[in-house]
Amino acid sequence: MGVRGPAGMPTLSRRSKIAIGIGVAVLVLLLVGPRFVGLGTDWLWFSDVGYTRVFSTVMWTRIVLFLVTAIVVGLIVFGAIAMAYRSRPVFVPASGPNDPLARYRATVMARTRWFVIVPSVLIGLLAGLVTQGSWATVQTFLHGEQFGVTDPQFGLDVSFYAFDLPFYRLVLNLLFVSVVIAFLANLLTHYLFGGIRLGGGGTGPSITTAARIQLAALAGTFLLLKAVAYWFDRYSLLSSERRQEIFTGASYTDINAVLPSKLILMSIAIICAVAFFAGVVLRDLRVPALATALMVLSALVIGVGWPLAMEQFSVKPNAAEKESPYIARNLEATKQAYKLRDDQDVSYEPDWTATKADPVAVNSDAATLSNIRILDPNVIAPAFNQRQFLKNFYGFPAQLAVDRYKVDGQERDFVVSVRELDPSKYGENQQNWINKHTVFTHGNGFIAAPANTVDEASSDSESDRGGLPVFKVSDLESIRSPEYQANAPIKVKQPRIYFGELIAKVNPDYAIVGSTSGDHEYDEDGKNYTYTADSGVSLGNWFNRFLYSVKYTERNILLSGAINDNSKIIYDRDPRDRVKKVAPWLTVDSKTYPAVMADGSIKWIVDGYTTLDTYPYAQRMSLQDATADAQALNQGQTGRTQVNRQVSYARNSVKATVDAYTGKVELYQFDTSDPVLKTWMKVFPGTVKTRAELDRHQDLISHFRYPEDLFKIQRALLAKYHVSDPETFFRSNNFWSVPSDPTKDQATQQGLNQPPYYFTAAAPGAKNSQFQLTTVMTGLNTRNLAAYMTASSDPEDYGRITVKMLPTAQQTVGPQQAQENMKSAGPVASDRKQVEDTTRVTYGNLLTLPVGGNGILYVEPMYTQSKTDDSAVPKLYRVLVYYNAASNDARVGYAATVAEALRQVGINPSEVTAPASGPPVEGGSSEQPAQSNNAAAQQPGQGDSAERNAAVQAIGDALTALKEAQTKGDFTAYGEALDQLNKAVAQYESLPAGS
Repeated sequence: MGVRGPAGMPTLSRRSKIAIGIGVAVLVLLLVGPRFVGLGTDWLWFSDVGYTRVFSTVMWTRIVLFLVTAIVVGLIVFGAIAMAYRSRPVFVPASGPNDPLARYRATVMARTRWFVIVPSVLIGLLAGLVTQGSWATVQTFLHGEQFGVTDPQFGLDVSFYAFDLPFYRLVLNLLFVSVVIAFLANLLTHYLFGGIRLGGGGTGPSITTAARIQLAALAGTFLLLKAVAYWFDRYSLLSSERRQEIFTGASYTDINAVLPSKLILMSIAIICAVAFFAGVVLRDLRVPALATALMVLSALVIGVGWPLAMEQFSVKPNAAEKESPYIARNLEATKQAYKLRDDQDVSYEPDWTATKADPVAVNSDAATLSNIRILDPNVIAPAFNQRQFLKNFYGFPAQLAVDRYKVDGQERDFVVSVRELDPSKYGENQQNWINKHTVFTHGNGFIAAPANTVDEASSDSESDRGGLPVFKVSDLESIRSPEYQANAPIKVKQPRIYFGELIAKVNPDYAIVGSTSGDHEYDEDGKNYTYTADSGVSLGNWFNRFLYSVKYTERNILLSGAINDNSKIIYDRDPRDRVKKVAPWLTVDSKTYPAVMADGSIKWIVDGYTTLDTYPYAQRMSLQDATADAQALNQGQTGRTQVNRQVSYARNSVKATVDAYTGKVELYQFDTSDPVLKTWMKVFPGTVKTRAELDRHQDLISHFRYPEDLFKIQRALLAKYHVSDPETFFRSNNFWSVPSDPTKDQATQQGLNQPPYYFTAAAPGAKNSQFQLTTVMTGLNTRNLAAYMTASSDPEDYGRITVKMLPTAQQTVGPQQAQENMKSAGPVASDRKQVEDTTRVTYGNLLTLPVGGNGILYVEPMYTQSKTDDSAVPKLYRVLVYYNAASNDARVGYAATVAEALRQVGINPSEVTAPASGPPVEGGSSEQPAQSNNAAAQQPGQGDSAERNAAVQAIGDALTALKEAQTKGDFTAYGEALDQLNKAVAQYESLPAGS
């Protein structure tokens, strides 16, 4: 019984067609319109910041990828459907009077072009949309830079794994998907038009010659692609995670079983592909069927069974011995990928503290003792907010920053922040659109506080006096003062903050600036201001206003009279977001900090990382897990966590700055040896300034800090990778742990790591001061101190990591034990209990400080805050110190000043003059009263000459000045007096005997 021709199809009226057309147009507009608006505003934004090359390169790469993929995939699918349709049987007997396929065939044949073209176009478009997101893979393949390092198995340059292999995988996966879809489309078309019949109605299953040939050819093509995939799988083995609990990379089983199995399976796949192609000629489906069975069986036996048997019966009984060569590969690759190479990047100091600390060396460690930081940037933010907020709409982030500045020729640590707009604090009458986006547009001021100083020592936990930061304010009012211009340690010329962390936390974060009819932006009481920088996208034409009104779904942008020909819109105001947008290939640090340049401008400094997903044999690390610590409990409005992504390579190759006033973004090459950065500099030429250009900005370089997130990743790695022997590494018996933060009960309960800390202290193995980022390690699953790790931030040896390893034969108190010992000491426990009854007690960062070479000093500030007053601020109440001068001679200090606490544990920095190479003792340890038993002032057998009398008088005057400074709590004056004392003592000692 034949198939009847198609019956008359119902038709739509003209009105219905118009209505459908309008509906489709509206739907497309709703779906595509925002995308085009986004592209338009992005182009305007990139034009404003001067990075149009980034936008155009990414956009054109996406477009080309989309078109090429859509065309290739679409043509493959179209060819498969068209061939099946053209080779359909002329006559297809119906399987019965109610054959459903007959109706479908009739419908399809009435609209053949739609049936062939529409699926091909849709599948091509979908494939193009998916593939265009891989623009970075294509660009790095085209511009990949050689590493100059080869893998230990195949001898290929690492660039093959970083840039080439991902591209080959992309193309291969695309072809896989295309062939599979083409196979299914061809199969369905043959079935629909009778080329394939399943039987029924008295007839058996059948397949036409055309269907057999086409499907066999597609299946054979799939197997050829599978053979190619097996070839590339060999290279992917070098990032295998078979032994992920121990190391990343090809293991003994991977090299000796999986690798050969890939070659065998590749050969079998080729043989099976030939069998399918042979089925085209032999007209016998049994050969392809046998080939399919062989492929599946081989994959199970050779690909799974063989490696599993080797792992269980050969490797596991002798794992340490068999895995040692491959662990050695992992050790070398990991240190190369994360810049942890022995002696080149990391210096190890074994058996630190094995010998007793010399009291004279400890007391004379001025570089460390004079810079003890007593202000915790994670605790004192309320003091900034309460004492420096000026207006309700200003604020400071919950986590402040630590940086260093030169004061009187000496580099000192400061806790710094900028007074930003905080939109979350607007009052009800300030919430209207005009106020939020045209009046309150910027913050005002750079605020710094010496990190080792408070206004005066606190005597009472409930008193409002004492224990507060000494603020150095640089805002619109203060910079007009002649005294500021003459004496301010940090000089700012433009204190207005248009770009910052707090400003950008409320979405949308845009501000509309510029005016032709007077100043409208709030500046100070009674004073308004108009933004004068060139930054911002012009709203002087209706087209731009329309785009941004759609972007922010805000009609006021289009209709408000506050916008005129000079108006501009500034947005994306978070420094990290701006850097990430102009450099989408960077991973940015979760922290940023403001710094004052030599020209008086304020710039946000953002650390940028180049990362790779695959580096052969290098250990994979989760960015999010490795960088999470107890600071997550105090992130506040601006806290961020790293992206949840696995990497096997990370370098701090880019330093970026964002001007707080203009929003200008500048990217600087920092690591000149990084091939990943060089690759991206070839992709986007001219966007990253060279290291030579960076070196011209020494004022900027002097504020660079070793980045926290990279340091945390390296810390997590060095907990294991300080071990160089593969068998010891396998046994894991000499690994370390990062201790949980003992200052926060919640952190201890959740197992959150103690964060690293910035401070200035003596450089490792030297007496000069150095700005460092430090952390400690404890023994694996123990609380005893195992190692001290520090990274230099000074330009001379930036990034140099020093690891001081403690002797394994002795136990040294770790931070958690030190915290418990300090809190439980008699005087501390009794006073603490009384204080906690009336105030809220917060413990600041517990600093571990090497002193005098071999001494270990723990210092922790203790803050009190009223439990009842919402506006109360934490103030330094006491300083806790723990020091073990000798075995079984641990002491606890508990006092209102660092100096007194140090004296209680036997450290008296004023008894010995400061070393010539180090700074004079002041700041943190300068709070102690002057000691009358200064060693240099009591030299026996001296004459009574006029010179000697003058020197003694000078010493006495300096001691008097020290006492006065201590009484007043003036640490700066104390430091100057101590400097005078050292000079007087030096002059006294230089006199000849009997003079």
